[in-house]
Amino acid sequence: MNKKYLLLMGLLPAIASAQNKYTESKNGDVVTVTNTGGQKLGYSASSGVKVLTVDGLAFKDLNKNGKLDKYEDWRLPVDVRAKDLASKMSVEQIAGLMLYSRHQMIPSIPVGPFAGTYNGKTLQESGLNAWDLSDQQKTFLKNDNVRHVLITSVQSPEVAAKWNNNAQAYVEGVGLGIPNNNSSDPRHGTVATAEFNAGAGGTISMWPGSLGMAATFDPSATQNFGHIAAQEYRALGIATALSPQVDIATDPRWNRVSGTFGEDPQLAADMARAYIDGFQTSMGDKEIKNGWGYNSVNAMVKHWPGGGAGEGGRDAHYAFGKYAVYPGNNFQQHFIPFTEGAFKLKGKTGMAAAVMPYYTISWKQDTKNHENVANNYNKYIINDLLRTKYKYDGVVCTDWLVTGDETVLNSFLSGKSWGMEKATLAERHYKILMAGVDQFGGNNDMVPVLDAYKMGVKEHGEAFMRARFEQSAVRLLRGSFRTGLFENPYLDVEATKATVGKADFMAAGYAAQLKSIVMLKNKGGALPLQTGKTVYVPKRFTPAGKNFLGIPYPEKNEYPVNMETVKKYFKVTENPDEADYALVFIASPIGHGGYDADDAKNGGNGYLPVSLQYGKYTAETARDTSIAGGDPLEKFTNRGYKGKSETSSNVTDLAMVNDTYAKMKGKPVIVSINLSNPMVFSEFEKQASAILVDFGVQGQASLDIMTGKAEPSALLPLQMPADMKTVEAQYEDVPHDLKVFTDSEGNAYDFGYGLNWKGVIKDARTAKYVKAVAKP
Repeated sequence: MNKKYLLLMGLLPAIASAQNKYTESKNGDVVTVTNTGGQKLGYSASSGVKVLTVDGLAFKDLNKNGKLDKYEDWRLPVDVRAKDLASKMSVEQIAGLMLYSRHQMIPSIPVGPFAGTYNGKTLQESGLNAWDLSDQQKTFLKNDNVRHVLITSVQSPEVAAKWNNNAQAYVEGVGLGIPNNNSSDPRHGTVATAEFNAGAGGTISMWPGSLGMAATFDPSATQNFGHIAAQEYRALGIATALSPQVDIATDPRWNRVSGTFGEDPQLAADMARAYIDGFQTSMGDKEIKNGWGYNSVNAMVKHWPGGGAGEGGRDAHYAFGKYAVYPGNNFQQHFIPFTEGAFKLKGKTGMAAAVMPYYTISWKQDTKNHENVANNYNKYIINDLLRTKYKYDGVVCTDWLVTGDETVLNSFLSGKSWGMEKATLAERHYKILMAGVDQFGGNNDMVPVLDAYKMGVKEHGEAFMRARFEQSAVRLLRGSFRTGLFENPYLDVEATKATVGKADFMAAGYAAQLKSIVMLKNKGGALPLQTGKTVYVPKRFTPAGKNFLGIPYPEKNEYPVNMETVKKYFKVTENPDEADYALVFIASPIGHGGYDADDAKNGGNGYLPVSLQYGKYTAETARDTSIAGGDPLEKFTNRGYKGKSETSSNVTDLAMVNDTYAKMKGKPVIVSINLSNPMVFSEFEKQASAILVDFGVQGQASLDIMTGKAEPSALLPLQMPADMKTVEAQYEDVPHDLKVFTDSEGNAYDFGYGLNWKGVIKDARTAKYVKAVAKP
C-alpha cells in the first residue's frame, strides 16, 4: 500500500465531515445543531433523539426510526409536515393533542384547586427544584398525551425557562417526539405600587390593560406591545397567547369589560388586528416563513361570537349569567372585531391562529337548528358561521371547563356545560367535535375524547371519524410547526433572564401607560400640579369580599399608592389643613355580579341588579320579565330583578371623596380612578377639581400626568352613563346607546372624549373613530 493511498484514506473522515453543512455544540443537557443556511435544531442528550444527516444537513429523528420522515424535514411546507404527522398518530395521541391542560403553576402549590405533588410529597418535602415536573404534569404529558399546557404563575423567568427545558426533554423522548406548545393568559399587567426608572429591569414589562390600550386610540401602540410581549413570552417558553379578548363591551355592567378594547366595533377590530400582528409576526433572522418564526406567538382570539351581551350584564362563567341576549337585534355587529380585525391581518401571518368561543348561550340566534346551547356546542355558530361563512380554518378551542358538570349556580370552578347539562361527558365532547371544535380547554383527561370518537365511529364509521380527528390534528400541529418548536423548543436560560423585563421593554410599557390615562375634568386648570407643594393622600378602606374566582380577601385600610413615590413629587401631610392639594385614589364601583345566594335561600330568585354607582341603587325601571332563563338547578325561568337593590362593595370610596372634599375646605381635590367598568360620575364629580381615569397603571404614571411631566392624550373607549336608569334602558347587544353624563364644565363623558392641557381633544383619532359612530 503506497503512502499516497494511506494519506488519502486518512483524509476521508475529514472530507466526509467537511461535506456536512452543520455544527454542534452542547450546553448542559441541550445539544444545539446549526445548519448552514437552514434551521437551528435543539434536542436533549437524554431523550434518545439522534440527528439524521441528509444532503449534508441535520434533522431530528423524533420518532427514532432511523429515517427522515416528512414531518421531521424542516425544508417542507408546514401543512405537508402536519398532515404527515397526523397520519402517523394514533387515535389516543390525537385525543391528547385535543386537550388543553388545566392551569399549571410553576412550581405547583400543595393546596387548592391547582395543587400538585412531587414524588407524592410537597415540593419542599421532596427536595426537588422549582423547575422540576410535578407528578400530575408527568401523568398528563405521558399517559394522556397532552401537548398544550396552560401556564399561570411562574416563580421567576429563570425557573420558567428551566421548567420548559425539562418538560420539552420529557415529551421529546415519548412516542413521536411532539413538543409542548405552552400558553398563557395575559401576564403583562401592572403593579400599582411598583416604581419605574429608566434603567430598571423587572420580572416582566408592565403595560396598561386592554381598555388602556384602547384608550390610546392608537393601534400602533398595541402592535408594539404585542411585538415586545411576544419576545418575553417566547423567552419564558410560551408559544400561544390565550388573547386578545375582542368582545365588544356593549353592556357596561359586564365584569369582563376591562379585558376588552371597549364598546366600539371598529376600534376593537383595529386593536385586535394590531395586537395579533404584533404577537404572531417574526422578522429578520427570527422569521422561518410567512411571518412565522421564533419570535411568533400563536394568538387565540376570544370570545366568538362575542360575549358582551350577557343579560343584565351578568357573566357566563357562572350559571346565573349563561344567557346572552339581543334585544337590539344586533348579533352580527359583534363579529366585526373577528371578521374585520383578527381574520384580516396586515402582517404576513394572515389571521389569528386560534379562536375561543364564549360560554354563553346566544339566545335564539341559531337560525338554522334553533338550538339554545352554549356557543362551544353550537354547530350553527361554529361550523356554519365561523368555519363556512367566514372561512376560518384555524384552531377552535373551547373555553375552560365547558364539558364539566354544573354543581352550583355561582361558582367560578363549577362546570359550564350550558344547554347540555343533562348530557353525559362523552356526549358533550362528541357534540363539540361535531360542531367543528378542535380542542377542549381545561381538560387533562383523554378518556371522554376517546369515548366521543367511539360514538362517531358508531354513527359515521371509522373512516369518517379518523378523518375528522386528523383534520383537528393538522390544525393543532400547525401552531407548533410555524413557531419552530419541532426544530428547537429549548431555551438559553441566560438569554431568558436578559430578555424578560429588560429595561427597554419596561420603558416601552411605561410610555404606553402614560398614553393610556384619560383626563376627564380639569376645572380652572387645576392640573398640572406644582411639584414640591404639600399634599394630603387619604388611606383607602377596602371591606372584606370575594374576587372573581370566589376567593375571599380580608378588609384593608392602606395607602392606595406608593407613598415613597409620592414623596418624590410632593411633601406629604396627614393634616388636610396643611395641604395645598388632596390626591384621592379610588376604584370604579365593584358589584356582586348580579346574583345573591342568600336571596335565593330566602325564597327569592337570587337575581340582583348589577350597579355602576357606589350608593344604593334600586332597579325600579328594570324589565319585569327576563328575556332568557332556565337552569336545571332552578324551578323558574324569570331571572328578573325589578325592584331589588344593590350597593357596591367599595361604597367607602365614595365616602372617601366626599370626606376629603369637606376636609380640604375648597382647596383642590384631584381624583384618580382605576376604571374597570363605566360608572355613574354624578355621585361625586362636583367635589373633584380634576378627574383622571386609568385602566391599570403604576401610580407613578398618574403622578407624572398630574404634575405635567407628561401630557394626557387618551380618550374614553366607553361611554359613561348619566345614571342607572339609562343603563337599564340600553340594550345589552348595542354599543353607544347610553345617555351620557355631562359634568359641571359642560363636557359630555362620551366615547372618544378626553382632555389635554388645551381642552377637549379633537384630532385625527376622534375624526376617524368618533365621527363614524351612529347614535341610536
